[in-house]
Amino acid sequence: MGSSQPEAGVWTVSFSFRYRMQKSFRQAELWGIAIGAFIILGVLPALNVFVPENSVFHVSNFTINLYGKYLCYAVLAISVDLLWGYTGLLSLGQCLFFALGGYAFGMHLMLMIGKLGQYHSDLPDFMVFLGYPKLPLHWEPFRSFWFAVAGVVLVPGLLALVFGFLAFRSRIRGVYFSILTQALTYGACLMFFRNDFTFGGNNGLTDFKFLLGYDVRSAATQRGLFIATGVLLVLTYIFCRWLTLTKFGKIQRAVRDSENRVLFSGYAAANFKLFVFVVSAIIAGLAGALYVPQVGIINPSEMAPDKSLEAVVWVAVGGRGTLIGPIIGAIVVNALKSWATRAFPDLWLLILGAMFVIVVLFLPKGIVGLPAQILSLLKRGTAYVRKSSAQSDGASELSLRESSTPPPPSAIGTRGVE
Repeated sequence: MGSSQPEAGVWTVSFSFRYRMQKSFRQAELWGIAIGAFIILGVLPALNVFVPENSVFHVSNFTINLYGKYLCYAVLAISVDLLWGYTGLLSLGQCLFFALGGYAFGMHLMLMIGKLGQYHSDLPDFMVFLGYPKLPLHWEPFRSFWFAVAGVVLVPGLLALVFGFLAFRSRIRGVYFSILTQALTYGACLMFFRNDFTFGGNNGLTDFKFLLGYDVRSAATQRGLFIATGVLLVLTYIFCRWLTLTKFGKIQRAVRDSENRVLFSGYAAANFKLFVFVVSAIIAGLAGALYVPQVGIINPSEMAPDKSLEAVVWVAVGGRGTLIGPIIGAIVVNALKSWATRAFPDLWLLILGAMFVIVVLFLPKGIVGLPAQILSLLKRGTAYVRKSSAQSDGASELSLRESSTPPPPSAIGTRGVE
């Protein structure tokens, strides 16, 4: 009984420490999201509009446009984390849904050019160049803005629904699921590269001019798109945080940790995975739709397999399974990429690979988990020092007792006889 009480005390202290850490992390996360939303939705646009260009506090139009792209990547990273971090499904084709959302909205933007293209035709320029006699039938509905918005949601969602149903019904999981998603995005990429696929081939869709009647290249429109992307990021975070804290989220994490145990408990794990897969595809599609007017182009390279691998790196660097981590990882990695491609253009891929290796080996919980990792190391170091000090004091006390205790009478008698 005496040995079990200290062990129970250790478990109680350890649980209490973890609970306090999780509570403090949630509070810090909420504060971080609130401060980040204030900066994105309020401070940066205000510094762009009201501060003179010659001021050091002025935020340029280029910076607004660049960070708008980063925010789109952050939404994409959340969709990856919802799958990988919370459900245990490593998808290597998430950028396919991102690109499909971009193409659906890009088709509407292309039709809004009208006769202002290079060939002054009602057809998009690439169709005139390739000799199309008239607009393909499936392009016609995309003249409507709201149909394009519906396409942004439905096209990635339906593809994810069909693919996920077939994959999860067949009990495909683990590395096989990753390989299948990579094969899916690679096959789609090859199709979109074809000129006869009606989506512009390797050049894709570009030269956008108007969005809801506004000049898409003007500073005010780009600023509005930046704010819209920030709103999408905040709403996506709130939705995913709510989803992961519900009973569904608990089952979702149980599927990640032990799918067989979930099946034995009577839950249809395939249905849960299918729902998360479709939701993450829709989130990625929305991010792609806002990415296109800010960058000004969408082509098949955006759905290439290496793009999806980059998104996985963002999540790993920021912190898998945290929601706030993918946001930080996407912004940090892409900001580093923008700097490194200018300073070291030939070494960027090596820098990215080294970063991923370092995170896997030394930062398993990413940037977000670094403070907790440091506190844990400090706690272990303090406990080790206390334990060593206690052992040293105990050994000194034992040595002192042995030296001050007189020998027993039997030992004295024995020495006397000898």
